[in-house]
Amino acid sequence: MSPEGQPSHDPNRMSILEHLEELRSRLVRSSIVVLLAFFVGWYFSPQIYTFLAAPALTELPSGTKLAYTGISDPFLLYMKVALLAGLFLASPYLLWQLWMFVAPGLYRKERRWVIPFVAAATIFFVIGGAFAYYVVVPFTCSYFIALGEEAGFQPVLTVRELLSFELQLIVASGGVFEMPVLVFFLTRIGVVTHTFLWHHIGHAVFVIFLIAAWITPSPDAFSMIVVGAPMTLLYLLSIGVSWIFRRRPASGASAAPGS
Repeated sequence: MSPEGQPSHDPNRMSILEHLEELRSRLVRSSIVVLLAFFVGWYFSPQIYTFLAAPALTELPSGTKLAYTGISDPFLLYMKVALLAGLFLASPYLLWQLWMFVAPGLYRKERRWVIPFVAAATIFFVIGGAFAYYVVVPFTCSYFIALGEEAGFQPVLTVRELLSFELQLIVASGGVFEMPVLVFFLTRIGVVTHTFLWHHIGHAVFVIFLIAAWITPSPDAFSMIVVGAPMTLLYLLSIGVSWIFRRRPASGASAAPGS
């Protein structure tokens, strides 16, 4: 039985080579799952591409088609689309592997949170990607295309540039929406507290709206608010997560392992 208030398993008992071997094993298994998910995404890549390109195509003049300049661009396009779909499909398994790798350093009670962790991280990542697709991408495409039309330019967009731009926004937004999950971990290891996050909320909101202004360069304030408001809510949610899962001093039976 582990000492009171200590992790149920001491990760320091494993040597560096054992840690590296475990990491290698989990990376290999994760790569296999991503590869299998990639083939599923490849099968549906034309439909996925049509879905991803829709926000930009609706902003272009009627009849405008996307172009490509390299003979292999369509193939590479479907590769990127399939890889993105594979990452989304495999994300629950990847998050589970991450949890199992760090679980030995957690308390026994915390190790039981694997299902809530995987579910929450997956849901937030998908919500972040959907937010980018339905909000950020249409606003940015509308602004840039309208700016070119005002200057009298003819839009000639390539599939490579458009998809690279869109996929970066989707993945980045999905990562930003993992803020509550990240704060959960930082709280449990004692790096941040809910009081620290609340005390610096003014600085956080300022940085959030700077990021929102960069993501949506539209000159109107409404676009910035549409992006910045959900990010601010995420920060407030993170404060709540930090308060709920704050570290408490071990006392009596409540701190006993396995309680």
